[in-house]
Amino acid sequence: MFNASAEEAPQPPKVLTTPLEIAANLRMLQESHDPLIITFHERTQRFQSYLVQIDRDTGALALDEMIPRDGERFLSAGEPFKVEGFHDGVRIAWESSEPWRIVDRDGERSYHGPMPSEVVYHQRRNAFRAALKLSQLIDVEMAGDKIIKYPVRGKLLDISATGCKLRFDGNISERLQLGQVYERFSAALPYGSMVAPVELRYLHFEERIDTTFAGVRFHNMSGLVQRQVERFVYQLQREARRFDKDDF
Repeated sequence: MFNASAEEAPQPPKVLTTPLEIAANLRMLQESHDPLIITFHERTQRFQSYLVQIDRDTGALALDEMIPRDGERFLSAGEPFKVEGFHDGVRIAWESSEPWRIVDRDGERSYHGPMPSEVVYHQRRNAFRAALKLSQLIDVEMAGDKIIKYPVRGKLLDISATGCKLRFDGNISERLQLGQVYERFSAALPYGSMVAPVELRYLHFEERIDTTFAGVRFHNMSGLVQRQVERFVYQLQREARRFDKDDF
């Protein structure tokens, strides 16, 4: 069983209020091109965007075009919304109830509005994340009522006790929805296939290599599956330590 150490315990969220702190953390999301999840109050649909501009002098932000784009209707109607992003295990979130402008320059759409006066900064549990060797990538499948057409099949790149990173051939980004829970995620682990629901937290198509990368978080796992995952993570952790020791 993989036991979390004291350093891996969850940290309480902090509320950032100074413009310098807020701009620094938002710039981190921008420079890393971390996806943002936008949700409008009293609506269940989620939209993906990216931070494309931060101007601390004028206190202004610009967000990239939302996916799917019909979120613009709620933005232009002045509905308040929440923005949530993740960077290296840190959750960075804020809310906006002020009006935003939709700008279209040569077909490139963006949304312009004020920087938040408060940002929630939350260091999540730092679960050990184990990467798999390219020669040992594990087959995975995502299925469920919400997947368009048919299940998607790919490879497991890394895994922790709380989630994993996946790779799929081609562009499957239009068949999946950020924030959606898919009931049947399966991975062919060495100790037998595991099946659990997952929530899609990250999705990016890399056109240069015709590959889609996804990040999922395990959702309401059974105790049996959790033990399966922890056992596999622990094995990978031991192998990584042995490899480092051999290198030394």
